[in-house]
Amino acid sequence: MKIIIVGCGKVGTSLAERLSVEDHDLVMVDLSAKKVEEASNRFDALGIVGNGASFSIQQEAGVENADLFIAVTGEDELNLLCCLMAKKSGKCQTIARVRNPLYSQEIRFIQEQLGISMIINPELTAAREILKLLKFPSAIKIDTFAKGRVELLRFRLKKEMGLGGRSIMENMNRLKTDVLICAVERDTEVAIPNGSFVLQDEDILSIVGSLQSTAQFFEKIGVRTKHVKNSLIIGGGTIAHYLALDLLKIGFRVRIIEQKKERCDYLNEILPGADIINGDASDQNLLIEEGLTYADSMVALTGIDEENIFLSLFAKRHSNAKLIAKVNKIAFNDVIDSFDIDSLIYPKYLTADYILQYVRARQNSIGSNVETLYKILDGRAEALEFSIKEESSVTGVPLMDLNIRDNLLICCINRNGTILTPRGQNKIRVGDTVIVVTTHRGLRDIRDILKN
Repeated sequence: MKIIIVGCGKVGTSLAERLSVEDHDLVMVDLSAKKVEEASNRFDALGIVGNGASFSIQQEAGVENADLFIAVTGEDELNLLCCLMAKKSGKCQTIARVRNPLYSQEIRFIQEQLGISMIINPELTAAREILKLLKFPSAIKIDTFAKGRVELLRFRLKKEMGLGGRSIMENMNRLKTDVLICAVERDTEVAIPNGSFVLQDEDILSIVGSLQSTAQFFEKIGVRTKHVKNSLIIGGGTIAHYLALDLLKIGFRVRIIEQKKERCDYLNEILPGADIINGDASDQNLLIEEGLTYADSMVALTGIDEENIFLSLFAKRHSNAKLIAKVNKIAFNDVIDSFDIDSLIYPKYLTADYILQYVRARQNSIGSNVETLYKILDGRAEALEFSIKEESSVTGVPLMDLNIRDNLLICCINRNGTILTPRGQNKIRVGDTVIVVTTHRGLRDIRDILKN
C-alpha cells in the first residue's frame, strides 16, 4: 500500500517503524526539515518538507495514487483539514488524530461529515486501556479478539501461584483450565512454548482464552480477578479526565491529585462525582493523607515519565494497590520494565497500534485475511486474528498434521462465537477466525503459518 503520514513526531515515527517492516510505500511529511530527514533515512521513506494540508504538498506526496492518508500532527484542526484536502485531492482512505475532549462527543458527526475513515484519540484510547486493567487488576496488559470474546492477558508469575518449576503440560493438566500459554518472557528472551516448557517464578506469561476461562484460570492460581472499587489518580490531564468519567459511571470512588489550581477548578466542574485535590503529588505525606495506603489502585498520569515511575515505586512500598504508570518516552523500556511496576501505558504506541490494525484490515481487500493485529511483548512478537474465507492448505486438516512454522502457536479458534482451545485433532474450517501468536513479522495470510 502507498501510505502518506503527515507528522513526524512520536506517533508518526512509531507508526512508520511498524509499517516499514511490512514493505509499504511510505511518504513522510512535516514542517521540520530535520524530522523529515531523520524519518526518511530511518524508514527508507520519501520525505517532504511542508504543510500537509497544502494542495501542492499533497500533490508532491502523490495523494492521487495513495491508498491511505494519515494525519498525526500535534494540532487537531490541522489533522482534520489535512484529511479533508486529501479526500478532495485523491481517492484514499483517511485517518486523523483528534485529541481535544471538546470534540469527543462529536467524533461520529465530524467523521461522517468530513468523510474521514477513522478518528483516533490517543488519550481516550489510553483511558480505555487503563479501564480494562482496573477491571482485571492481575494483568499487566490486556488485548481482545473475536469481538471481545477472547482475551490475551500478560502477567508475572509469582511463587505463591504454584506454577514455577513445572512444565506447561503438567500445570494445565493439574489446573484443568481451558486457556493456552502462548508466550513466555524470561529476562531478555522470548519463547513461544510447547507443552514441555518448564515455567519459572518471575517469568512473564501471556495467556489466551475466553473471558470465562481466563477468569477461572486466575481463580485457580489464587489471583484476584474482580475489578477494584476505588482509584487514586495522579495528574489531572486529559487521560485522567476520560478515565474518571468512565470510572464514575461504573461506581468507582475517584480521587485526583492535580498541582494546577485552574485545572482543579475545571475538573470540579466536569467531574462532580470525583474528589479533586489541589496539591503536589511528589509530597509523600500528601499521598499518604489522601489514602494511598488503602487505595485499590493508583494511576500515575503526570506529564513527566520519571515522576510517574517514582510515584509508582513509592506506592509499591506503601500499598497493595494496582499500579499503572503512563510513559511517553520509549527509549528505556528495559530499564523501566526492571522496576516491576504492574502496568505501563504508552499512549503513542497505542495510537500507532490502532492505526496499524486499520491498515491490516484495509489489506483484506487486496489479499490479506488479517482481521486484528497486536504488537505484543514490547514489539517482539505479534498476535494476529485471521479470518478464514475459503478452503486452503490449512483447512480440513488436523492441526497435528500441519507443518507449522517454528516460533508460532495457534492459540484459539472462534467458530460462530464458540471459543475453542486448539487440540491436535481440531481442524480449521471456512468461517472460523483463528488467533495466532508468533515472533515472525508480516504474516498476511493464514497459509503463512506453514513452513515453506
